[in-house]
Amino acid sequence: MEIKKILKSRIFQIAAAALVFFGAGLLVSAAVIPRGGDVVAGAPLNVELTNDARRGFEAVSNMQAAFREISSTILPAVVEIDVVDVVTQTAPSFPSPFDFFFGSPDTLRPQTRQYRQEGLGSGVIVRQVGNRVYVLTNNHVVKGADEITVVLTDKRRFKATVTGRDERKDLALVSFTASGTFPVAALGDSDTVQVGDWVMAVGNPLGFSSTVTEGIISAVGRHSLPGSGVSSLNDYFQTDAAINQGNSGGALVNIEGRVVGINTWIASTSGGSVGLGFAIPINNAKKAIEDFITKGKVSYGWLGISGTDLNDAAKADLGAANRGGAFVSDVYRNSPAAAAGVLPGDFIVKVDGRDLSDMTQLTLTVGNLPAGARATFSVVRQGVERTLSVAITERPADNDLGSSELWPGLGLVKITNDIRARLGLAPSAGGLVVSRVDRGSPAAAAGFLAGDIVKTMNGRTAATLREFYAALNDRSHNPVRVGIIRSGADLTIDLGR
Repeated sequence: MEIKKILKSRIFQIAAAALVFFGAGLLVSAAVIPRGGDVVAGAPLNVELTNDARRGFEAVSNMQAAFREISSTILPAVVEIDVVDVVTQTAPSFPSPFDFFFGSPDTLRPQTRQYRQEGLGSGVIVRQVGNRVYVLTNNHVVKGADEITVVLTDKRRFKATVTGRDERKDLALVSFTASGTFPVAALGDSDTVQVGDWVMAVGNPLGFSSTVTEGIISAVGRHSLPGSGVSSLNDYFQTDAAINQGNSGGALVNIEGRVVGINTWIASTSGGSVGLGFAIPINNAKKAIEDFITKGKVSYGWLGISGTDLNDAAKADLGAANRGGAFVSDVYRNSPAAAAGVLPGDFIVKVDGRDLSDMTQLTLTVGNLPAGARATFSVVRQGVERTLSVAITERPADNDLGSSELWPGLGLVKITNDIRARLGLAPSAGGLVVSRVDRGSPAAAAGFLAGDIVKTMNGRTAATLREFYAALNDRSHNPVRVGIIRSGADLTIDLGR
C-alpha cells in the first residue's frame, strides 16, 4: 500500500521525468560527439571583402596609422604641469571648550595656518635654448603657484619657474634647466584652420596623463561669454575633441602633427566634457612666446581707441551695411589713432588689406603688431571708405590709460521701437540714447548721464549716428552744443574739446 502511494506521489513523478530527460540527453550526446572524445570547434568565418569594401578598409587603416604616428610624435612634447599653492588662512584658536567660553584674549587670538593646494594642468614644449627648456601653458594653470613641476611622458620630473605670463590672453611660459635634448613641438599656422578639420587634443585630463582624444574643428572665431572669467582677448577654436579639467595648456594638433591651438576651457553645465571645448589659436601665442623669452611679458601694439561692435541697423546708418568691422566710439588724445586722424564715429573695416570681422579681431590684430610698425587702416566715415596710415606704439599699462584723455567718453545706441516702447518715448523724442558715460571723461565732466536722449547737435537735428558724429567732429564748433531730453525735460549741454 505504501509503495502504491509513493508511485502515485507528485515528487516521484517529477523525479522520474528528470531521469527520462537525462537519459535522452546522454543518447543525443553520444550521437553528436564523435567517438574518441574529440570536440569539434566551429570553423572561423572566411571574411571576403568586395573591392569597394577593401578600399574603405585600406583608407581606415591608413587613417589609423596616421593617428598612431601623430600620437607618437606629439606625446613626448606635451607635459603634465603640477602646481602647489601655499594658502594662508586665519582662524580663531580654541584649545579646549573651557578656552572657548573663558579664555583670555591671548588664548583667543586668531591663528594663521598654511595649506597646500595642488593643481594639475598641461603644457607644450615649444623651445629649447641650450639647457633651458620652455613650456607654453595657460596663465590660469600657473597663476599664483608657489611650486611648479613639469612631468614628462617618461615620468622624469623637473622643477620649473615662470618665465612670463599674461592674463589678457591667458598664456604663460614656464621653463626648467636640464642637460640633453628634449622634444619640441612643431607649431602650425592656425590661420589656415577651417571648420571640419580633423584635430587631436593632447593633455592630462582629470589626472590621466598623456591622453589623446580626437574630433573636428566645430567652429572658428568663438568668443568667451561676458562674465565667464575666460579671456576675451582671443578668438577661440571650438572642437568636439574631448577636453576636461587638466587639459588646460595642452596641445590641439592637426593631422600633420602640428600644434594649431592651446586647449583652454570648456562650456559645460556639469563640469565634464559635452563636446564643447575651446582652444587659443597658436598664432595668437607665437608673438607671446618671443615676448616672454626676450622681455618676460607680452607687449601689445596700441592704436588708442575705445570701440564696440554694431548691429545691422547701426552699420546701415553709417553707410557700412553688410560689412564686418569695429566701430570707433572714442579716441585717446595723443594716441597713434589721434595722430593719424582716426575719429570717433569711424568704422574700421580693414587692417593692411585684411578684412575685419569684429572688435575682437581688431584688438588681436593691433595687439600683435610690434611697436614702431606702420599699418594701413581702412575706415568708413560718413559712408565713404578711406585709408589712414598709423604708426603703432606699445600699449601703456592699463592704469596709465585715464578716461580724462578719452574723447568724447560716451556711447550711443540708436533708439529702436523696442527701446522707445520700454522708455515710453514719443516718436518725436529723438533717435539716439546715451548708453554709457566714462567716469572722468570730457562727457562726464560736461554732465552727460546714461539714458539722456540726444535731439540736436549745434542746433541741428541729430537723429542718426552719422549726423551725431559729423557734428562732433566739426572742429569749427567748440564747445559742441548738445540738446538732450532728460526725464522729460529739454536740456542743453556744452561738450568742450
